[in-house]
Amino acid sequence: MAVLDWSILTLYILLIIGMSWYVGRNQKSQDDYYLGGRRMPAWQIAFSVMATQVSAISLIGAPAFVAVRQGGGLVWLQYEFAIPIAMIVIMLVLIPVYHRMKGITIYQYLENRFGRETRLGISAVFLLSRGLGSGVALLATGIVLQGCLGWSLAGTILVIGLVSIIYTTFGGIVADIYSDIVQLIILWAGSLITIFILAGMLDRDALQILIAHPARMRVFDFRSTGLGDGSAFAFWPMLIGGLFLYLSYYGCDQSQAQRLLTTSTPREAQKAMMLNGIFRFFLVLTYLAVGVLLIPFIAENSGFAAKIAGKSPDFLLPYFMIDYLPTGLLGLVVAGFFAASMSSIDSALNSLSAASYQDFLVRIWPQLNNLSQHAQVRLSRILTIFWGTVATFFAVYMIGGSETVLELVNKIGSAFYGPVLATFGLGILTRRGNQKGAVSGLIAGVAVNIFLWQAYEKEISWLWWNVSGFFVAITTGYLISRISGAVKTEHDQSLFITFAEIRNEISSNRYYLILGIAFICMLMIGGFLEHLL
Repeated sequence: MAVLDWSILTLYILLIIGMSWYVGRNQKSQDDYYLGGRRMPAWQIAFSVMATQVSAISLIGAPAFVAVRQGGGLVWLQYEFAIPIAMIVIMLVLIPVYHRMKGITIYQYLENRFGRETRLGISAVFLLSRGLGSGVALLATGIVLQGCLGWSLAGTILVIGLVSIIYTTFGGIVADIYSDIVQLIILWAGSLITIFILAGMLDRDALQILIAHPARMRVFDFRSTGLGDGSAFAFWPMLIGGLFLYLSYYGCDQSQAQRLLTTSTPREAQKAMMLNGIFRFFLVLTYLAVGVLLIPFIAENSGFAAKIAGKSPDFLLPYFMIDYLPTGLLGLVVAGFFAASMSSIDSALNSLSAASYQDFLVRIWPQLNNLSQHAQVRLSRILTIFWGTVATFFAVYMIGGSETVLELVNKIGSAFYGPVLATFGLGILTRRGNQKGAVSGLIAGVAVNIFLWQAYEKEISWLWWNVSGFFVAITTGYLISRISGAVKTEHDQSLFITFAEIRNEISSNRYYLILGIAFICMLMIGGFLEHLL
C-alpha cells in the first residue's frame, strides 16, 4: 500500500479510538456500558447486527466461494432465505420475554424460569465457546488481512486485537455499535466501487464466460438433502438447519441478543430485527456480485490467474484489490477490512464481560453489588481487557497449528446451538418445563450432536445438527420435566409467551407481514438470478 493508503488506515483507527473515548466518558453505570442506557434506536441496532455478521472472512470468502472454490457458486445465497423467518420467531417469542425481565444478560431469564444451575450452565457454555471462537475469528481474519498489510501474521493479530480491546474497553456497547455502522458503510461502499471497477475492466466476452459456468450461477440445489450425501450446500439443510442456527445465534447468544436489550421498548427491538431481516439480503447480494464478476475477470486475465494459482481462495479478493484498486481507495477498503476484523470480536468482548460479571462474579462475591456504579463500570472494563487478551493470545497460539483446531472450535459451537435454543423454548413455550428437564435436555441434545459428528460427519451436514439438537433437547427436557413432577405451581406470567399473545401480536404488528413478503421476494430474486443467463 502507498503512503496515502497507510494514512487513511491510521486515521480510521485513531478516529475509532477517539470516538470510543468520547462515548465512554459519559458512561456511569453498567446499564450505560453494557446496554447503552437502553436508549439505542432501532436503525442503529439493525446496522450494527448486519455489520457484525459481515466479518472480513465472509466479505472475502463469499466472493471466493462464488468465483473459484470447488463446488461453490451462488448457492451461497441459500444461507439467507432463513433469515426473515428467524427474525419473525425471535420478534414474537424472545424479544417480549427479554424486555420484561430488564436484565443485562439474557441468561437471567433461565434463572428466573428454571433456577441458578441452568443459568450458570448455559452461560458457561457461552463463555467457553464464544471466548475461544473469538480467538478463531481473530486468527482467520488475521490470515486474510496480512495479505493486504504485508505484516507478519502474529503482528497482524496483535494489532487487530489491541485496537479492538482499546475501543471496546473505553466505549462499551455504544462504541461497538457506532464503529459497526461506520464499518458497514465503508464495506458496502467499497464493495459497490469494486463492482464498478470490475465491470469496467471486462470485455464483451464476459457474458459468454458466465454462460459457460452454469454450475456457479445456480442458486438452488434441490438435488441433495445433506442427509447421507455429505452435501452442506443443499437447499433444505441451508433453509431448515439455517433457521435453527439463526434462531439460536441471533436470539440465544449473548453476543448478539445483548443488542436487543439496548432499545427502550420491545417494539424498537422488533423493528431492528425486521430491518436486519431485509437489508442483510441486499448486502450479501452485493458481495456475491463481486464474486460473479471475478469469474470472467480471472478467465480474461491470465497473469492474475497465474498469480492466485495454488493460493488459498480467500486471497483472491485481497490480491485483486492490491493490484487494481487506485491509491486512496485501497486504503479505505483495507480500513473496512480492518474494521470487519475487529467487529468479529468487539461485540463478543463486551458480552463476555457482561456474562462474566452478571452470571458469575456477583454470585460468587455478592458484595460486588455494593460497589459504587463507577467501580462496577471499572471492573466491567477490566473484564473486557481480560477476555480480549484471552482471545488475542489464543489466536496467536493457534498460528501454524492444524486446521482441525479451527474446525473443532467452530463445530463445538454448532453442536450447542440447537440444544441452547431448546432450553429457552422449553421455558418460554411450556409450563411443564423445570430445571431437571432443562439440564437433561441440554445434555441429551449435545450428546446426540456429538454422536452425529463422530459417526456421520461426512454423511450428515453439520447444519442438521442445529435441528437434531433442538428436537432431542426439547423432547427430552419436556419428558423429564413431566416424569420428575417438580413443577412450580405458580409462575410469573411474564416468563411465558402464549399462543393467544402470538396471534394478537401478528395481527397488530405489520412487521411480520413485511418480513413474510420479504421472504417470498428473496426466493423470487434467487429464481430470477438462476435463470438470468
